[in-house]
Order: sequence, then C-alpha cells, then structure tokens
Amino acid sequence: MKEVEEWLKRAEKDLRTAKVNLENQEYEACAFFSHQAAEKALKALYILKFKRLWKIHDLEKLCSVLKAGKKITNISRKLNPHYIETRYPVETEYTEKVAKAALEGAKEVVKWVKGKLRK
Repeated sequence: MKEVEEWLKRAEKDLRTAKVNLENQEYEACAFFSHQAAEKALKALYILKFKRLWKIHDLEKLCSVLKAGKKITNISRKLNPHYIETRYPVETEYTEKVAKAALEGAKEVVKWVKGKLRK
C-alpha cells in the first residue's frame, strides 16, 4: 500500500534528521524528530491495519491499539513527552544522554514496525 510506504519513508527521514541534530548537539530537535519517527512508523502500521489515518500524537495510545507489547509501549511512553516539551520552554533539560536515548528508542520502534509490515 503506497500510503503505508510513504509514512514509513517519512519515519526513516525523521530518524536521519534526529541523528544529524544529535551530531550537531541540537538535543531538543533530536528528541522531537525521534518522537516524530516513532509516530510516523506506528501510523504506517495503523493505516495498514485499519485502512485510515488516526490523527493522534500519543504513541502509547497507538501502541495500545496496535497491541505493540510491553517493550515498544514502554519506549513509546518515554518518547511521548518529546512531542510537546521540545517545542516550548519547560523544565526538561535536553542533554546528549536524553537525546541519544530518544533516538535509540525511535530506532527500536521503527525496527519493530518494519518487522510487522513484512509479515
């Protein structure tokens, strides 16, 4: 399905963007694009399964509907705050460690989705 492929391509592009931001010490941007990569990958799977887009940014809810399991759901729970907190002045301090964890988590989510899409 072309739409699913497009969502996955955009997820992969966001992973690359997150990596570049990490390398440039733009930690908030890295975390934000990590969230976006995971979101777009999960939405690709959602579209495949339900034949429509769900306009939501809550990764944990997407995981619940997709029956993602504990590991992916826990990663998604940790990525969730990066959707908002990276874009507004809040208390969260974005360090290299936080950004790396976000990027690695997003990679895991994208990898999991790719595995599901191959089935």
